[in-house]
Amino acid sequence: MTTLEPARPSQDARKRTAAPKLILATTFMGIFLLNLNTMAMNVALPGIGRTFGGSTAGLQWIVDAYTLMFAALLLSAGTLSDRIGASRAFGAGVAVFTVASAACGLAPGLGELIAARLIQGSAAAIMLPSSLALVRQAFPDAAERARAIALWTVGGAVAVAAGPVAGGVLASTLSWRAIFVVNLPVGIATLAVLTRAERSPRRATPLDPYGQLTAIVALAALTFAVIDGGENGFGEPLVLGCLGLAAVATAAFIMIEARTAAPLVPLDLFRSRTVTVSVAIGFVVNAAFYGLVFVLSLFFQDVLNLSVMAAGLMFLPMMAVIAGANLASARAAARFGPRMPIATGQAIFALAMFGLLWIDEGTSRPVIAAMLIPVGLGLGFFVPSLTAILLNDIAADRAGMAAGILNSFRQTGGALAVAVFGALVADRGEFIVGLRVGLCVAAVMLIATTAAALMLPRGLS
Repeated sequence: MTTLEPARPSQDARKRTAAPKLILATTFMGIFLLNLNTMAMNVALPGIGRTFGGSTAGLQWIVDAYTLMFAALLLSAGTLSDRIGASRAFGAGVAVFTVASAACGLAPGLGELIAARLIQGSAAAIMLPSSLALVRQAFPDAAERARAIALWTVGGAVAVAAGPVAGGVLASTLSWRAIFVVNLPVGIATLAVLTRAERSPRRATPLDPYGQLTAIVALAALTFAVIDGGENGFGEPLVLGCLGLAAVATAAFIMIEARTAAPLVPLDLFRSRTVTVSVAIGFVVNAAFYGLVFVLSLFFQDVLNLSVMAAGLMFLPMMAVIAGANLASARAAARFGPRMPIATGQAIFALAMFGLLWIDEGTSRPVIAAMLIPVGLGLGFFVPSLTAILLNDIAADRAGMAAGILNSFRQTGGALAVAVFGALVADRGEFIVGLRVGLCVAAVMLIATTAAALMLPRGLS
C-alpha cells in the first residue's frame, strides 16, 4: 500500500510566506539607519560647532537642512513610491542616503556639510513612506499589520536608544565624522537584504511639481525666518521678507492643491477626522521631542560642561524605554483600541515636559536623566498606534501618500521646533529662561492634542 505524503508547499507559496518577513527586516534596517544618524548627530553638534566655528544658527541649519528636505519631499515621495514601486523607491533612497553620509563625513567646511545634509534629507524622504508602504502591502490583515508596524517602529526605537551613546562614543574616541561614516555598512547591508525581497507593483500616479515647489519654498522661507530672527532679531527686513514669502507660498500651495487633478496633498483627505487629528498629533509630538533633544544637547555640553560621552549617556534612560513602550503600545491597542495608547502616551509626555521646567545648572545629573524617562515612555507608547490608525483609515492604494503626509507634518514640526528652541536659547545668558519657555509651550500643545486624540475611533476596522 502506498503511503501518501503531505503535500509540500510550492516554491511560490514558500516565497509568499518568506516575503513579509524579508520586507519587514529590510524596512527595519532602513528606519534604524535614519534614526541612528539623527540621534547620534545631535550630541555631536557642539563639537561640530568647534570644528567649523559655527554659531547656534549654524548648528540649527545642520539639523534643519536635513529635516527641511525630509519634510518637504515626503509629500511627493509617497506618490513617487506608489509610481515606481515601494521596493525600488526604498532601494534608491537607501543608496543615496549612504553616499550622502560619506559626503557628510568628508565635509571640509560647514557649507559643504549642510549641503550634504540636504541630500541626506532628500533620500530619507524617499525611504520613509516607501518603507511603510512595503509593510502595508506585505501585511493586508489589520491585526497583523498593527504588529508589523510596531516591529517596524522598534527599528527606529532601537536606533534612537543607541544613537546618543553611539554618537558620544564615536565623537569622543574618533571624531564626529565617524557618526556619518558608520551609516555606510548599515546602508550596504540594507541594500543586500532588499535584493531578496519581492518587487512591489507600480501604479500610474501623476506627480505635482508645482505643489512640491511651493511646499519647499514655504518651509524653507519660514525656517530661515525663525532661525535668522532668533540670531539677528525678527524686525530685520530679510526676516520679515521671508515670513511674507512663506505666507504667499503657503497660500499658493493650498490653491494649487485645490485645483490640480493629482495633488500632493488631496484636501479631501482632511475631511476624515482621523487624518486631521493624526496629522496634528504627529506635528506636535515631533516638535516637542526634537526641540527638546536639540536644546538639551546644548544644555548638557555648553551649560553643564559635560563631555560628549557624558551628554550621550544622559539620554540613555529616556531612549532605552522607547522600544519596550512600542511593543506595549501594540498590545494595548489590540486590547483597548489604538485611541487609548495615543491619548495616554501624549498625556505622559506632556506631564514629563512640565516636570522638566524645574531643571537648571544645579540639578543633579542623575535626576535630570531620570526625569527624561517619562518622555521616552510617552513617545514610544503612542507612535505605533498613531501610524496604524491612520493607515487603517486609508485605502491600500493611497498608503504611500498617507504615510508621506503624516511624516511630512511630523518632520515639519521637528524642523520648526529646532528653529524655535534654538532662537529661544540663542542668548547663552538667558539659556535656562529660553529652555523653560520652549518646554512650557510644547507641554501646552501636547495637552491640546491629547484632548483631540479622544476624537479618534476606538478600534481598527
